[in-house]
Amino acid sequence: MNFSDIFKSSFLENITSVSILDMVIALILAFGLGMFIFLVYKKTYSGVMYSSGFATTLVALTMITTVVILAVTSNVVLSLGMVGALSIVRFRTAIKEPLDIAFLFWSIAVGIVLAAGMIPLAVIGSVVIGIILLVFVNRRSHTNPYIVAVRCDNHDAEKKAKSYLDTVTERCVVKSKTAQKGSVELNLEVRLKEDNTDFVNTLAELDGVQSAVLVSYNGDYMG
Repeated sequence: MNFSDIFKSSFLENITSVSILDMVIALILAFGLGMFIFLVYKKTYSGVMYSSGFATTLVALTMITTVVILAVTSNVVLSLGMVGALSIVRFRTAIKEPLDIAFLFWSIAVGIVLAAGMIPLAVIGSVVIGIILLVFVNRRSHTNPYIVAVRCDNHDAEKKAKSYLDTVTERCVVKSKTAQKGSVELNLEVRLKEDNTDFVNTLAELDGVQSAVLVSYNGDYMG
């Protein structure tokens, strides 16, 4: 090793490993497809509280993955080091909505495919996935699920309330029952015949019924 070898830098040699044009094209496409994923997520979200931070993360995750894979594909040694570095990363944030996992993997997959140069696969694949999600996630059942909480004075009032609900709803199933001295509380799953909820007012006015509460449920029902 001579004196000039001391000042040689492999870091400077890696500057040209990925061309500026490739970086610009990959990042622009990653941003565009990330925004497409963002819009699909916004249109298909059906949870309790929409998180704009998570939606923005989908765009950032697509671009970050693209940058990482561009670096990995340009240097074999770096790819081995990247695998070791990412293997120690742990995330503790719980994913509450199962569909959010699909969007996370979608963003990562798009970033990987774009950085690998498979632009048609990334674009066409994203369009097909987006259409499928828009069609199936936004599909609504012909019946609307609700939970009705009824508080009654006694068993006779309970039977009267249950009989009334059987006549005005398409389906009525007791989910839980709490009996106390002087009161009976029922939680029933009902499927409405139509969007009219005025039957709750009539239910609350029945003899022996203390109160009636109707709660919408956004989850999945079987059957």
